[in-house]
Amino acid sequence: MSETLLSVDDLKVHFQMRVGGIFVGRYRPLKAVDGVSFDLQAGETLGIVGESGCGKSTLGRAILRLIEPTAGRAVWLGDDLAALDPKAMRARRQDMQIIFQDPLASLNPRMTVGEIIAEPLRTFEPGLGRQAVKARVKDMMAKVGLLPQMINRYPHEFSGGQCQRIGIARAMVLGPKLIVCDEPVSALDVSIQAQIVNLLMRLQREFGLTLIFISHDLSVVRHISHRIMVLYLGKVMEIADREAIYSRARHPYTQALISAVPIPDPDKEQAKQRLVLQGDLPSPLAPPSGCVFRTRCPRATELCAQQAPPLEEDGSGDLHKVACHHWRE
Repeated sequence: MSETLLSVDDLKVHFQMRVGGIFVGRYRPLKAVDGVSFDLQAGETLGIVGESGCGKSTLGRAILRLIEPTAGRAVWLGDDLAALDPKAMRARRQDMQIIFQDPLASLNPRMTVGEIIAEPLRTFEPGLGRQAVKARVKDMMAKVGLLPQMINRYPHEFSGGQCQRIGIARAMVLGPKLIVCDEPVSALDVSIQAQIVNLLMRLQREFGLTLIFISHDLSVVRHISHRIMVLYLGKVMEIADREAIYSRARHPYTQALISAVPIPDPDKEQAKQRLVLQGDLPSPLAPPSGCVFRTRCPRATELCAQQAPPLEEDGSGDLHKVACHHWRE
């Protein structure tokens, strides 16, 4: 049994938003993440999927306390991260890193590649000498597929895929245990996406990394993830092993997302039955009562409007959980 690195329990992130006029307005909570729970094992990759605005990136940032949670707990190796003081939380950051969506925007244009990758070392290992830092940086550059002689170049001299490799090297240089990958390939060409995903998988095998991989592309998530969690308006709709999700998705939202994934075979693509969701994603400022998905769900009944479904196991014995009143149908 693998060690549980991270245990997230009923995590919530609510932002107070002003609605109405400037002088007569009032505040209403925007529930970006609303009661998410899961465990993450050492060496595992958890894929988090959902439409834009479902709270995926907010969840990743809240786990790392880049955004302060409103309620709930994120327990890292027995320590409740929300309860740690700034000094203790700073020490934990050596083990938890993040890769951002826009590779170029996440890099300081005034710093060389060597300075960018070395910045975490200078912060957390200030005793390292200049030559030791340079050697660590060059070694990590080689591991992510960058030529070490590029160490004195600036980010604008690199392509998007190379900039993402720089971001990965910066996240990896401290030897972290967990990396949150916040849509790391969505801004890249398809061929480059495959290279970056394969690089992350190779680094995971080599260093024993644990990954949280956030994406809206289910085909990418299927390739890299061991388990998949589906979010909708800040709530977990379904969470299961990768193969269970794709072979027997229980929730109608998951089924609709999977049906939208293109099939390379033109004949199969044309023949498949596509489940098209009606309507738009509701505003998280005014989510539907009961089940938040009910306004777009083909199975919705009066019960769905009155009562939010619990996230419960489907009885298969493989920890497949679904939040739907009618999943048995």
